[in-house]
Amino acid sequence: MSAYDEVEIEDMEWNAELGAYTYPCPCGDLFQITLADLRLGEEIARCPSCSLFLTVVYNEEDFADAKEPPHKPAPRPVAPLLLGH
Repeated sequence: MSAYDEVEIEDMEWNAELGAYTYPCPCGDLFQITLADLRLGEEIARCPSCSLFLTVVYNEEDFADAKEPPHKPAPRPVAPLLLGH
């Protein structure tokens, strides 16, 4: 059986309540992959409500010793453009 799709980890959303990265499934539920799975090198996110699964693309080194999900850098404010007179 082949994966429904291939998704970058950056396109998934961290769900602290589930303790997993999630991605919308066509059945209406969410594909899920836990931080523990990622640390073990797992790359399959499964939907608990149907038989579909995703291949998750990520850098294993980012999760090797992670106790919490890596945080995306906060957007930096853009300096205002100063116009000369």
